[in-house]
Amino acid sequence: MWAAVIGVLGLAVFGQACTPSVTTVSGTHAPVTVCSGAMIFADDFTEFDLEKWQHENTLAGGGNWEFQYYNNNRTNSFAHNGLLFIRPSLTSDQFGEAFLSSGHLNIEGGAPADRCTNPQWFGCERTGTPSNILNPIKSARIRTVNSFSFRYGRVEVRAKMPAGDWLWPAIWLMPAYNSYGTWPASGEIDLVESRGNRNMFNNGVHIGTQEAGSTLHFGPYPNLNGWERAHWVRRNSAGYDRAFHRYQLEWTPDFLRFSIDDVELGRVTPGSGGFWQLGGFDTQNVENPWRYGSKMAPFDQKFYLIINLAVGGTNGFFPDGVSNPVPKPWWNGSPTALTDFWNGRSGWLPTWNLNSNDGQDASLQVDYVRVWAL
Repeated sequence: MWAAVIGVLGLAVFGQACTPSVTTVSGTHAPVTVCSGAMIFADDFTEFDLEKWQHENTLAGGGNWEFQYYNNNRTNSFAHNGLLFIRPSLTSDQFGEAFLSSGHLNIEGGAPADRCTNPQWFGCERTGTPSNILNPIKSARIRTVNSFSFRYGRVEVRAKMPAGDWLWPAIWLMPAYNSYGTWPASGEIDLVESRGNRNMFNNGVHIGTQEAGSTLHFGPYPNLNGWERAHWVRRNSAGYDRAFHRYQLEWTPDFLRFSIDDVELGRVTPGSGGFWQLGGFDTQNVENPWRYGSKMAPFDQKFYLIINLAVGGTNGFFPDGVSNPVPKPWWNGSPTALTDFWNGRSGWLPTWNLNSNDGQDASLQVDYVRVWAL
């Protein structure tokens, strides 16, 4: 029904005949016909439509050894009053505190929606020990991997970032088919990421709720990633957790442009050498995986949408040595980071305010997601 309605709407943009678009789409909720300027995907979260959004179900930690366990549960993901909430909770609330250091967790379910979605990094089954406990936080990551993918278009997401120490919200896009190989060869588009700490400074710069960033990841191998050449941040002294903002992407066959509230944050317009030259990889003795793609490769293929709330991790997104009212309880090279984080909960858990207003302060809140064809 959704595809049919969108298809009909796409045939008459502002009452005019359909002008074909360079935008391409696929998925169960993709329109049949794509007209220039037409809205091709939308969710205002009047309900939580699980045909549009598929949950991740994994202990894998997002590839960054993050501390959360992604699952499909209305404690952690739900729609209320026209808003999507991605809310963290404690794993011990379900299993008990002792379970973290001695329990065995196998999240492989029998129903299609309960299957483990990522077995990498012990993502489907783990056993807790005192030095390496089970993921102490439950949260959610939802995606349109089955329902909607697109190449080129305009994206706008109106969202409010969460507040709470070591929370890591993200709204981003990943390639539907890994056309150029595994990450980061097929790219990653981070529409917005932030940190939930309200008073965290790194070298005197506020990098918590007052900072929001957009990033492109691209490169032939994980250790050759050109993200630093396509990364932008903007600071807002009021904090991105205090109000809703519109996070925007314009993605064309010539450039990618990120904006917040209609103010450009950053733009990439690759030359004839494409992202290979932009990333400085032409000086490396490695094969170019994009040599037969366009100048926009790997960003010339279809991507799908992702919304998630992570916690902590050891990849450096939360740097060691930051200044925070309660010091960071783990260091990024520690083999006991999960345990160290959990043991420091007397410092970070009160900042989440989970027992007030249904934990809305600590929730990533999304008002709407909209995508238009070029």
